[in-house]
Amino acid sequence: MPEATLLLPMIGMILAIGAFAGVLAGLLGVGGGIVLVPSFFYAFSVLGYDSPQLMQMCLGTSLATIIVTSVRSGLSHHKKGAVDVAILKTWAPGIVIGAIIGVSIATSLRSGALQLIFGILAVIVGAYMTFGRASWRLGPQMPTGPVRAVLSPLIGFLSVLMGIGGGSFGVPVMSLYGVPIHRAVATAAGFGVIIAVPSVIGFLLTDMSAYPTPPFSFGAVNFVAFGLVIAMTLITAPWGAALAHKMDPKPLKRVFGVFLIFVALNMLRKTLGW
Repeated sequence: MPEATLLLPMIGMILAIGAFAGVLAGLLGVGGGIVLVPSFFYAFSVLGYDSPQLMQMCLGTSLATIIVTSVRSGLSHHKKGAVDVAILKTWAPGIVIGAIIGVSIATSLRSGALQLIFGILAVIVGAYMTFGRASWRLGPQMPTGPVRAVLSPLIGFLSVLMGIGGGSFGVPVMSLYGVPIHRAVATAAGFGVIIAVPSVIGFLLTDMSAYPTPPFSFGAVNFVAFGLVIAMTLITAPWGAALAHKMDPKPLKRVFGVFLIFVALNMLRKTLGW
Protein backbone atom coordinates (compact mmCIF):
# COMPACT_ATOMS: atom_id res chain seq x y z
CA MET A 1 0.00 0.00 0.00
CA PRO A 2 1.54 3.36 -0.98
CA GLU A 3 2.35 5.83 1.75
CA ALA A 4 -0.28 8.50 2.37
CA THR A 5 2.26 11.19 1.51
CA LEU A 6 2.45 9.72 -1.99
CA LEU A 7 -1.11 8.48 -2.42
CA LEU A 8 -2.85 11.74 -1.47
CA PRO A 9 -1.03 13.86 -4.09
CA MET A 10 -1.85 11.20 -6.69
CA ILE A 11 -5.54 11.38 -5.74
CA GLY A 12 -5.35 15.12 -6.25
CA MET A 13 -3.64 14.56 -9.60
CA ILE A 14 -6.30 12.09 -10.78
CA LEU A 15 -9.04 14.53 -9.77
CA ALA A 16 -7.32 17.21 -11.85
CA ILE A 17 -6.94 14.75 -14.75
CA GLY A 18 -10.66 13.92 -14.58
CA ALA A 19 -11.61 17.59 -14.52
CA PHE A 20 -9.45 18.33 -17.56
CA ALA A 21 -10.74 15.28 -19.45
CA GLY A 22 -14.34 16.35 -18.80
CA VAL A 23 -13.80 19.89 -20.06
CA LEU A 24 -11.96 18.56 -23.10
CA ALA A 25 -14.73 16.11 -23.96
CA GLY A 26 -17.38 18.81 -23.73
CA LEU A 27 -15.37 21.50 -25.50
CA LEU A 28 -13.74 19.59 -28.36
CA GLY A 29 -15.98 16.55 -28.73
CA VAL A 30 -13.09 14.13 -28.17
CA GLY A 31 -13.19 11.39 -25.56
CA GLY A 32 -11.30 11.90 -22.33
CA GLY A 33 -9.58 8.55 -22.84
CA ILE A 34 -7.00 10.17 -25.08
CA VAL A 35 -5.87 12.11 -21.98
CA LEU A 36 -6.66 9.51 -19.32
CA VAL A 37 -4.46 6.67 -20.59
CA PRO A 38 -1.10 8.53 -20.55
CA SER A 39 -2.13 10.32 -17.34
CA PHE A 40 -3.00 7.04 -15.58
CA PHE A 41 0.27 5.57 -16.82
CA TYR A 42 2.24 8.41 -15.26
CA ALA A 43 0.25 8.36 -11.99
CA PHE A 44 0.48 4.59 -11.49
CA SER A 45 4.18 4.62 -12.39
CA VAL A 46 4.90 7.30 -9.79
CA LEU A 47 3.00 5.22 -7.24
CA GLY A 48 5.40 2.37 -7.94
CA TYR A 49 3.12 0.11 -9.99
CA ASP A 50 5.16 0.11 -13.19
CA SER A 51 5.01 -3.42 -14.62
CA PRO A 52 4.68 -5.34 -17.89
CA GLN A 53 0.90 -5.18 -17.35
CA LEU A 54 0.58 -1.50 -16.45
CA MET A 55 -0.88 -0.40 -19.79
CA GLN A 56 -3.67 -2.98 -19.44
CA MET A 57 -4.64 -1.27 -16.18
CA CYS A 58 -4.61 2.13 -17.87
CA LEU A 59 -6.68 0.96 -20.85
CA GLY A 60 -9.21 -0.95 -18.73
CA THR A 61 -9.71 1.91 -16.28
CA SER A 62 -10.07 4.47 -19.05
CA LEU A 63 -12.65 2.36 -20.90
CA ALA A 64 -14.61 1.87 -17.66
CA THR A 65 -15.00 5.64 -17.35
CA ILE A 66 -16.12 5.81 -20.98
CA ILE A 67 -19.13 3.59 -20.24
CA VAL A 68 -20.50 6.23 -17.85
CA THR A 69 -19.55 9.32 -19.85
CA SER A 70 -20.74 7.88 -23.18
CA VAL A 71 -24.11 6.79 -21.77
CA ARG A 72 -24.63 10.23 -20.25
CA SER A 73 -23.52 12.02 -23.41
CA GLY A 74 -25.44 9.69 -25.73
CA LEU A 75 -28.72 10.09 -23.82
CA SER A 76 -28.31 13.86 -23.82
CA HIS A 77 -27.72 13.90 -27.58
CA HIS A 78 -30.55 11.44 -28.20
CA LYS A 79 -33.05 13.70 -26.41
CA LYS A 80 -32.13 16.40 -28.90
CA GLY A 81 -32.57 14.02 -31.82
CA ALA A 82 -28.91 14.31 -32.81
CA VAL A 83 -27.99 10.58 -32.76
CA ASP A 84 -28.18 8.85 -36.14
CA VAL A 85 -29.84 5.62 -35.00
CA ALA A 86 -29.55 4.02 -38.44
CA ILE A 87 -25.76 4.38 -38.44
CA LEU A 88 -25.57 3.18 -34.85
CA LYS A 89 -27.59 0.02 -35.55
CA THR A 90 -25.82 -0.95 -38.77
CA TRP A 91 -22.30 -0.25 -37.51
CA ALA A 92 -22.74 -1.70 -33.99
CA PRO A 93 -22.16 -5.41 -34.81
CA GLY A 94 -18.83 -4.77 -36.51
CA ILE A 95 -17.69 -2.37 -33.78
CA VAL A 96 -18.47 -4.95 -31.09
CA ILE A 97 -16.52 -7.63 -32.98
CA GLY A 98 -13.56 -5.28 -33.33
CA ALA A 99 -13.70 -4.37 -29.62
CA ILE A 100 -13.71 -8.04 -28.58
CA ILE A 101 -10.72 -8.76 -30.82
CA GLY A 102 -9.01 -5.65 -29.47
CA VAL A 103 -9.37 -6.63 -25.81
CA SER A 104 -8.21 -10.18 -26.50
CA ILE A 105 -5.03 -8.81 -28.09
CA ALA A 106 -4.52 -6.02 -25.53
CA THR A 107 -4.67 -8.42 -22.59
CA SER A 108 -2.05 -10.67 -24.20
CA LEU A 109 0.51 -7.97 -25.00
CA ARG A 110 3.11 -6.54 -22.65
CA SER A 111 2.94 -2.93 -21.53
CA GLY A 112 5.78 -1.83 -23.81
CA ALA A 113 4.03 -3.10 -26.93
CA LEU A 114 0.80 -1.34 -25.93
CA GLN A 115 2.71 1.88 -25.26
CA LEU A 116 4.19 1.66 -28.74
CA ILE A 117 0.75 1.08 -30.32
CA PHE A 118 -0.82 3.92 -28.30
CA GLY A 119 1.98 6.30 -29.27
CA ILE A 120 1.72 5.57 -33.00
CA LEU A 121 -2.09 5.83 -33.05
CA ALA A 122 -2.04 9.00 -30.92
CA VAL A 123 0.32 10.66 -33.41
CA ILE A 124 -2.16 9.81 -36.20
CA VAL A 125 -5.13 11.15 -34.21
CA GLY A 126 -3.20 14.29 -33.25
CA ALA A 127 -2.15 14.89 -36.86
CA TYR A 128 -5.77 14.61 -38.04
CA MET A 129 -6.93 17.03 -35.32
CA THR A 130 -4.18 19.48 -36.30
CA PHE A 131 -4.30 19.32 -40.09
CA GLY A 132 -7.73 17.80 -40.87
CA ARG A 133 -10.26 19.86 -42.80
CA ALA A 134 -14.05 19.71 -42.60
CA SER A 135 -14.18 19.71 -46.41
CA TRP A 136 -12.30 16.41 -46.74
CA ARG A 137 -14.50 13.61 -48.12
CA LEU A 138 -14.11 9.92 -48.93
CA GLY A 139 -17.71 9.63 -50.13
CA PRO A 140 -21.11 11.33 -50.10
CA GLN A 141 -22.68 8.92 -47.57
CA MET A 142 -21.74 6.28 -45.02
CA PRO A 143 -20.47 3.15 -46.76
CA THR A 144 -22.19 -0.22 -46.73
CA GLY A 145 -21.13 -3.73 -47.73
CA PRO A 146 -17.42 -4.64 -47.68
CA VAL A 147 -16.21 -1.14 -46.75
CA ARG A 148 -18.45 -1.03 -43.66
CA ALA A 149 -17.45 -4.63 -42.86
CA VAL A 150 -13.82 -3.45 -42.68
CA LEU A 151 -14.21 -0.01 -41.11
CA SER A 152 -16.64 -0.87 -38.31
CA PRO A 153 -14.46 -3.57 -36.66
CA LEU A 154 -11.42 -1.37 -37.22
CA ILE A 155 -12.99 1.45 -35.20
CA GLY A 156 -13.70 -0.90 -32.29
CA PHE A 157 -10.32 -2.60 -32.51
CA LEU A 158 -8.17 0.54 -32.61
CA SER A 159 -10.26 2.29 -29.93
CA VAL A 160 -9.70 -0.56 -27.44
CA LEU A 161 -5.96 -0.59 -28.11
CA MET A 162 -5.92 3.11 -27.18
CA GLY A 163 -8.40 2.85 -24.30
CA ILE A 164 -10.71 5.41 -25.88
CA GLY A 165 -14.36 5.69 -26.92
CA GLY A 166 -15.80 6.17 -30.38
CA GLY A 167 -14.97 9.83 -30.91
CA SER A 168 -11.34 9.81 -32.02
CA PHE A 169 -11.93 7.37 -34.89
CA GLY A 170 -15.71 7.37 -35.31
CA VAL A 171 -16.11 11.12 -35.75
CA PRO A 172 -13.44 11.43 -38.49
CA VAL A 173 -14.86 8.42 -40.37
CA MET A 174 -18.40 9.81 -40.28
CA SER A 175 -17.21 13.32 -41.21
CA LEU A 176 -15.23 11.97 -44.15
CA TYR A 177 -18.44 10.38 -45.41
CA GLY A 178 -20.50 13.55 -45.18
CA VAL A 179 -22.21 13.16 -41.79
CA PRO A 180 -22.63 16.64 -40.20
CA ILE A 181 -20.18 17.14 -37.35
CA HIS A 182 -22.78 17.56 -34.57
CA ARG A 183 -24.56 14.37 -35.67
CA ALA A 184 -21.21 12.56 -35.94
CA VAL A 185 -20.21 13.58 -32.40
CA ALA A 186 -23.61 12.52 -31.03
CA THR A 187 -23.55 9.15 -32.80
CA ALA A 188 -19.95 8.53 -31.72
CA ALA A 189 -21.13 8.68 -28.10
CA GLY A 190 -23.16 5.58 -28.91
CA PHE A 191 -20.07 4.02 -30.46
CA GLY A 192 -18.31 4.64 -27.14
CA VAL A 193 -20.81 2.53 -25.18
CA ILE A 194 -20.64 -0.27 -27.75
CA ILE A 195 -16.84 -0.27 -27.59
CA ALA A 196 -16.43 0.08 -23.82
CA VAL A 197 -18.94 -2.45 -22.44
CA PRO A 198 -17.53 -5.66 -23.99
CA SER A 199 -13.93 -4.51 -23.60
CA VAL A 200 -14.32 -3.63 -19.90
CA ILE A 201 -15.81 -7.07 -19.26
CA GLY A 202 -12.67 -8.52 -20.82
CA PHE A 203 -10.37 -6.30 -18.75
CA LEU A 204 -12.25 -7.17 -15.53
CA LEU A 205 -11.57 -10.85 -16.25
CA THR A 206 -7.87 -10.25 -16.95
CA ASP A 207 -5.49 -12.00 -14.55
CA MET A 208 -3.19 -9.33 -13.04
CA SER A 209 -1.90 -11.46 -10.14
CA ALA A 210 1.64 -11.72 -11.52
CA TYR A 211 2.42 -8.10 -10.64
CA PRO A 212 1.38 -5.61 -7.90
CA THR A 213 -1.63 -3.47 -8.80
CA PRO A 214 -2.98 -0.23 -7.30
CA PRO A 215 -5.36 -0.54 -4.33
CA PHE A 216 -9.01 -1.41 -5.12
CA SER A 217 -8.25 -2.95 -8.50
CA PHE A 218 -10.35 -5.73 -9.98
CA GLY A 219 -8.77 -7.37 -12.97
CA ALA A 220 -7.30 -4.56 -15.07
CA VAL A 221 -9.66 -1.86 -13.77
CA ASN A 222 -8.76 0.40 -10.85
CA PHE A 223 -11.92 1.57 -9.13
CA VAL A 224 -10.28 4.43 -7.21
CA ALA A 225 -9.17 6.14 -10.44
CA PHE A 226 -12.49 5.24 -12.08
CA GLY A 227 -14.57 6.81 -9.29
CA LEU A 228 -12.46 9.96 -9.02
CA VAL A 229 -12.45 10.59 -12.77
CA ILE A 230 -16.19 9.99 -13.12
CA ALA A 231 -16.91 12.35 -10.22
CA MET A 232 -14.98 15.12 -11.96
CA THR A 233 -16.09 14.55 -15.55
CA LEU A 234 -19.76 14.61 -14.56
CA ILE A 235 -19.12 18.07 -13.14
CA THR A 236 -16.80 19.54 -15.77
CA ALA A 237 -18.11 18.08 -19.07
CA PRO A 238 -21.10 20.49 -19.07
CA TRP A 239 -18.65 23.35 -18.51
CA GLY A 240 -16.77 22.34 -21.67
CA ALA A 241 -20.02 22.06 -23.61
CA ALA A 242 -21.05 25.53 -22.44
CA LEU A 243 -17.67 26.94 -23.51
CA ALA A 244 -18.06 25.32 -26.93
CA HIS A 245 -21.18 27.41 -27.55
CA LYS A 246 -19.40 30.63 -26.53
CA MET A 247 -16.21 30.25 -28.56
CA ASP A 248 -14.84 28.62 -31.68
CA PRO A 249 -13.27 25.32 -30.57
CA LYS A 250 -11.52 24.69 -33.91
CA PRO A 251 -8.27 26.57 -33.09
CA LEU A 252 -8.19 24.90 -29.65
CA LYS A 253 -8.64 21.52 -31.32
CA ARG A 254 -5.58 22.14 -33.46
CA VAL A 255 -3.57 23.23 -30.40
CA PHE A 256 -4.62 20.08 -28.57
CA GLY A 257 -3.70 18.03 -31.63
CA VAL A 258 -0.14 19.40 -31.46
CA PHE A 259 -0.05 18.75 -27.70
CA LEU A 260 -1.23 15.17 -28.27
CA ILE A 261 1.49 14.58 -30.86
CA PHE A 262 4.17 15.69 -28.36
CA VAL A 263 2.68 13.47 -25.62
CA ALA A 264 2.63 10.51 -28.02
CA LEU A 265 6.18 11.14 -29.24
CA ASN A 266 7.39 11.33 -25.63
CA MET A 267 5.73 7.97 -24.90
CA LEU A 268 7.36 6.48 -27.98
CA ARG A 269 10.72 7.90 -26.93
CA LYS A 270 10.49 6.27 -23.50
CA THR A 271 9.23 2.99 -24.94
CA LEU A 272 12.10 2.79 -27.41
CA GLY A 273 14.61 3.78 -24.73
CA TRP A 274 15.78 6.99 -26.42
